[in-house]
Amino acid sequence: MWLPQLYLMRVISAKSQGYSIATDISGPMTVNGPERGSLMVQCVYNSGWETYLKWWCRGATWYGCKILVKTTGSEQEVKRDRVSIKDNQKNHTFTVTMEDLMQTDADTYWCGIERTGTDLGVTVQVIIDPAPVTPEETSNSPTLTGHHLDKSGWDVPRAGTAAPGGRPLLCRPDPAADQNLPTKGYHEALLLCPG
Repeated sequence: MWLPQLYLMRVISAKSQGYSIATDISGPMTVNGPERGSLMVQCVYNSGWETYLKWWCRGATWYGCKILVKTTGSEQEVKRDRVSIKDNQKNHTFTVTMEDLMQTDADTYWCGIERTGTDLGVTVQVIIDPAPVTPEETSNSPTLTGHHLDKSGWDVPRAGTAAPGGRPLLCRPDPAADQNLPTKGYHEALLLCPG
C-alpha cells in the first residue's frame, strides 16, 4: 500500500517542478520559443532504453499525434523539415530542436520511446512568443489617415508617417481617382506616393 503512495508523491513532486514524467521518461511540461527563432527540448530516460527509437510527435491526444521526427537507434542526429532529434545514449537524454518557429507551431507535443506494446511518452506544451515588430516592418507599410495639401500640391500625412530614412512621406492626389478633389485643405483621397 505504501508503494503506490510513494509513486504518486514522486509524480506530484515532478509536476510541481515543471516536468512531466512517465515511469521511464521525463521532459519539461512547457517550453517557450521566439517566433522566427528556435527552441530545444531535452527529454530524459532511464537506463535500458539506450538503443530504442526515440520520437517527437505533435497532437493533443496520444493516439492521434503525428510523429515529426524519429531516431534510428543510434546517436546520429536526424533532421526532417524544421525539426531535428539527437539521442545521447551515455547521458540518457534526447534533444529535439525546432527551428524557424511560427505561431502555428504552438501546440501539444510528445517526447516518446518506441517499444513493443504501448510506447512510452510525456507531453510537452510548446508556446511561441510573438516576434517584436522591427522598424523596417513598420516603415514599409505606412498607414495614412488624414492629409493636408501644401502650397506645391504635395500631400503631407498628418499621422506622422515617415518614409525610410525618417524623411516625411510626401504624396500627391491621384488625378485619375477623382476629378473633383480640392487643391487645398483637409480631405481623404487616393494618393500617389514616390517609391
